[in-house]
Amino acid sequence: MQLEFDPDVEDFRAEFSAFLDEHLPSAADTLERPRSVSHMPQWARDWQRLLFDNGWLLPAQPPEFGGRNASVLQSFVHLEELCRRRIYHSFNPQGVNIIAASLLTFGTDEQKQQWAVPVLKGERTASLGMSEPSAGSDLASLRTKAVLDGDEFVVNGQKVWTSGAHDADWLLTFVRTDPDAPKHKGISVLIIPTDTEGVVCRPFADLTGEENKDFNEVFFADVRVPAENLVGPLNGGWKVANGSLGHERTMMWLGFADRIANSIGDFTPSTPLERDQLASTIMDYQALRLLGSVGLAKAARGEVDVAAVSVPKLLGAEAELRAANNALVAAGPEGLIHPSFSGPYAHMNLDHYYASWFERYARSFSGTIAGGTSEIQRNIIAQQVLGLPRG
Repeated sequence: MQLEFDPDVEDFRAEFSAFLDEHLPSAADTLERPRSVSHMPQWARDWQRLLFDNGWLLPAQPPEFGGRNASVLQSFVHLEELCRRRIYHSFNPQGVNIIAASLLTFGTDEQKQQWAVPVLKGERTASLGMSEPSAGSDLASLRTKAVLDGDEFVVNGQKVWTSGAHDADWLLTFVRTDPDAPKHKGISVLIIPTDTEGVVCRPFADLTGEENKDFNEVFFADVRVPAENLVGPLNGGWKVANGSLGHERTMMWLGFADRIANSIGDFTPSTPLERDQLASTIMDYQALRLLGSVGLAKAARGEVDVAAVSVPKLLGAEAELRAANNALVAAGPEGLIHPSFSGPYAHMNLDHYYASWFERYARSFSGTIAGGTSEIQRNIIAQQVLGLPRG
């Protein structure tokens, strides 16, 4: 297997690396920390706008959407350089990587300009309104209703786990518009500004502590939304949902590989058992890189391969969880201590990259849920890759 890139790809990497070296904000300019994935301090907005203007935000997109028509492999090394330096291209990652990208695929020209471009430029932030109390992994079971009344939809229902909703300007919201249709076929997608009358966002703490309130419950009570905010066809939201999750899963394995590599570098074993566990983590990491590289090569050739997405996603999520658990057990009480970090790009990182082992362990569970749970990935692999019957 060739694990080297062609010269044009490496030239692309070198150009981006030089841009980062020249333009990264200083530590003094980045003292205000983002408080959620939809909250962006001014420095973060300025940083994202700089990337957008220079075509380094979403390289695969055309210049008018913050890119430079890059190839799959060029887009990969762009992400690889960001991971290598542990920095972000956007501090509203869901808004840029999933929501705006979905609008560029499914939205009208007017919606792209009105909703996607301001998010890409860092002028607005967005969150994804998918999960509900009774519709997590099974999105098709959602109950939030939208009834067309003249030229408006009237929305009633509830979402939960909506990351950053209390800081977002608007939500890409999945709603049921045909209660009589099969559950996959009666779903639509609406853009709902969070300041609309009847929208209530209630943030709540996650496992890592009361101060970390990124998750939200979102309630909709007779919320009136212009019909022009419909994304894609009426009752065609399932296709949009699959596209949105596809954007979320694209190259997700690289993020897992990056965090596992960080765990390997930060963990020092002191017993034979710990050395054995570290060796297993190293093997998981190498296997993930190889599987991901196979999928990357297929994507570069234009091939669609379910296994190339689901297998690395499952392996990466479970391997990260195991690595963090092993390190936490080995660290004992010291695993609760938050380390200090003073590397050259410390100011560009979210805190959890250098969190205590307990916080890393607690956060690693999210990888087994976001982008499709491990259980869902196992079902996909069993049925669509191995050809096994449904249970």
